[in-house]
Order: sequence, then C-alpha cells, then structure tokens
Amino acid sequence: MTGIILREDRPDDFDFIAARQAMLYACDYDWDGTYEALAAKILKAYAAKRDPSRERGWVAEIDGEMVGSVFVMREDETTARLRLLHVEKAAQGQGLGRKLVRQCTEFAKAAGYQRMVLWTQSTLLPARKLYADEGYRLIKSEPHHSFGHDLVGETWELSLRS
Repeated sequence: MTGIILREDRPDDFDFIAARQAMLYACDYDWDGTYEALAAKILKAYAAKRDPSRERGWVAEIDGEMVGSVFVMREDETTARLRLLHVEKAAQGQGLGRKLVRQCTEFAKAAGYQRMVLWTQSTLLPARKLYADEGYRLIKSEPHHSFGHDLVGETWELSLRS
C-alpha cells in the first residue's frame, strides 16, 4: 500500500463519493441511478447530524486522488453501522479494503459501541470476503429488487466486545 494515505472525510467529498460509487457499481454490476440517490441520501443525513465522537468517515488517497472511502455511522447507542465502503480498481489488491474496514472496527471500539452491522449484496464477493475476514458473520439474507436488479441483501454483524 505504498503511497496510500487515509484522511478524515470532508463535506466536499460527499457528492464525489456518491457519484463515483454509482459509476463503479454501474460498470461492474449494471446498477441503475437509484444507487447514487441512496448513497447521496445516506451522506446527506450523515453530514446533517454527524456526531464526531461516534461517527467518522475516511477517504483513502494516492497523490491527492481518492481511491477509496468508508464510514462509521451510529445505528443506536450500542450499535455502529459500516457504510459505503469502496475501493477503486487501481487500488484493489493492495490491502486497502482491509485497512478501511479495520479502521472502522478500531474507531467503533474506541467510541464505545458493542457491535457493528452492515448491509451488502450477495453479489459483492470481494467485500463479503473482507467482512468475513474481519470477523463479521452473516445474520440475515433477504431478496429484494433495487438498483434495477433482483438482489439478495445481506446483514452482517461483528461483536466489538473483548
């Protein structure tokens, strides 16, 4: 991961993150524009009511260019939610996804959460592998129609208790 830095999110990142993730999912999975709308809605809510002591986002950069991002958002008093993980193709295979997920885990533990949850799709195999490797376990699968496709949404959970 030579040359990759992690920095905290900035408000001017949000539109780019939503657009970039939508473009990546459109190219790789043929998802439609409703994904971008969902990502933008999530980021707008985060920006409007973020509690910096319990919620955080990170952007990975190489030479000032964004190559990935991830967020920890408050679900409830004891539960954090990992949101909007993405790694650009050019930065994949270098352990960046693992580093971003680990950053979330460490922050959530330090913020006092007891568990983390996330929602992903069964077709996102590299992300699912990262989550399993971090110790998350699949707790629920549900078919749904989103982003122009029939998908299987998955909820994963990680205990943060030592």
